[in-house]
Amino acid sequence: MYARTVTVHGNPKAVDDGVAFLRDRVMPAVEGLPGYVGLSMLADRDSGRCIATTSWADEAAMSATGEQLRPLRARFAQILGGPPELQTWEIAVLHRVHEAPDGACTRVTWMRTDPDRVEQVLDAYRLSLLPRLEEVDGFCSASLLVDRWEGRGAGSVTYADRASLERSRTDATAVREEFAAAMGGRILEVAEFDLVLAHLRVPETA
Repeated sequence: MYARTVTVHGNPKAVDDGVAFLRDRVMPAVEGLPGYVGLSMLADRDSGRCIATTSWADEAAMSATGEQLRPLRARFAQILGGPPELQTWEIAVLHRVHEAPDGACTRVTWMRTDPDRVEQVLDAYRLSLLPRLEEVDGFCSASLLVDRWEGRGAGSVTYADRASLERSRTDATAVREEFAAAMGGRILEVAEFDLVLAHLRVPETA
């Protein structure tokens, strides 16, 4: 499974317009495309930072739609009021305990490691990190996107609501730093978002 993310640092006042554009214009356009398996959007309503993700059955399906969807990406960024930053990933891990309800929130951690250690990181994530995440109150799902060539990763953990996300911060910080140290990785950034769209049919991988 693969994913394309479009990040826009936009105007906070334009977030709802961006959500509406994805829901009303982008979703109908991608629904029938070969290999399409879902769309989601994260939004920080305070900063205006938004991340839209489309998921695909394989790398070929993702690549084949890149140019076709470029005008929609450009319009999405224009609505939000910032330039689009495009990245492609392999969906290495997806583990879902509960469907995310309305009001769900997501914490994203970006990290980097030696590309030669990516497989080791994935094994450790599945075997040691996921069981600890599941124990946290309000946990809904977790995913890990990777770029094997660059040794980059983006781990997302979704909680049922804002209160659960906030209560998890202390434990999440400890687990995250312990994991990064054990794997020889470097945490680049941690950010929290509202999960404003979650239309995913990506199957369980963990």
